[in-house]
Amino acid sequence: MMLNARIAPLFYLFAGLFGFAGVGLAAAAAHGGGDAHLVASASAMCLAHAPALLALAIGAEKLRTAWLAGILIVVGTLLFAGDLVALRYLGSGLFPLAAPTGGFAMMFGWLAIAVGAFTRRD
Repeated sequence: MMLNARIAPLFYLFAGLFGFAGVGLAAAAAHGGGDAHLVASASAMCLAHAPALLALAIGAEKLRTAWLAGILIVVGTLLFAGDLVALRYLGSGLFPLAAPTGGFAMMFGWLAIAVGAFTRRD
């Protein structure tokens, strides 16, 4: 069994969790005051990356870089959204530069998808 086939269920899991969190965070942002923009940004990242992970899981057999892209997107989204949510509800972020680190990880995840265009499996 190829690595991509074994990691696809993980991407399905995080697609569902990010979709769930994204909708919940959107509701919290709509009804929250103060720093609701932090929660709204976390929601946007979760909702943007949930379908991307779903697509990577579905196409894992065709895209050689699917595993790398998915891992970067999962870790990046967890760091970025987690840092913003922690900052809003706990008063401090996860660790210094967690959100930018997550942002860069997500960006490189998308870049890995682009690179996959040149290394796809037929």
